[in-house]
Amino acid sequence: MSINFVPRAIASFVFLSLISLSSAAQQSPDQTAPAASQSPSAAPQSPSTKDNDNQNKKSTSVPDKNAGTSNDRLFYTLPNFLTLEKGGHPPPLTSKEKFKVVFRGSFDPVEYPWYGFLAAISQAENSEPGYGQGWAGYGKRYGAAFADGTIENFLTGAILPSMLHQDPRFFQLGHGSFAHRTFYAVTRNIVTRTDSGGSQFNYSEIVGGGMSAFISTYSYHPSADKTISNTMSVWATQYAYDTITIVVKEFWPDIHRKLSHKHIEEVPHPVDAKP
Repeated sequence: MSINFVPRAIASFVFLSLISLSSAAQQSPDQTAPAASQSPSAAPQSPSTKDNDNQNKKSTSVPDKNAGTSNDRLFYTLPNFLTLEKGGHPPPLTSKEKFKVVFRGSFDPVEYPWYGFLAAISQAENSEPGYGQGWAGYGKRYGAAFADGTIENFLTGAILPSMLHQDPRFFQLGHGSFAHRTFYAVTRNIVTRTDSGGSQFNYSEIVGGGMSAFISTYSYHPSADKTISNTMSVWATQYAYDTITIVVKEFWPDIHRKLSHKHIEEVPHPVDAKP
């Protein structure tokens, strides 16, 4: 899989940035509606209203009905279900829970257009010429991108973590300098938490990524790309993407709060109707 890494990374970042800004803008009208409808002599908040306000102030990684996972989304779109903001030491996930959350993220509706976007970039670069051009070539690239991502997700997030009793979640640090937090995030692909709460070499990420690269290269990718050197290139590229992604996960709660705070500041205050 020949991949022009820098242009693809830049294009992906721009694409996600546009989506996040669009999503944030769509959320702001909903936030302004209650403020505009309030009168100057509004009644005191009811206990239920106060509870709702308190919930809105909670972490962006809101725990869902599956204990130990979240409903968070990077840039308001991409599933970020295995990231816990200030997660502390929650109970370990069972094997069933690991498979369930990976399945939920891998087949989330947002993933389908996302892989379509990646396939379009691959088509424009004419990476892996064996796929050809036109709609047939695009379809092959789309299927390969979807399969690559899904296989890697299950190997690194469910299969190997279950076999090796490693925790596939990312526990955001959330404090310290930019350099310290970046270093922490980068090293999480090398050192991970075990189900018992200890630290261990991240076999799930390193070995799982290599297995994923080998399976994809030697199964459904063009014959010309079925070489050891290309397999290593795919492995390195996947690792680079995963490293960038985990750094974004570390800082996404901060970005989310700043975007939300910006839109709250832009909400017009109700006009005092007193004579």
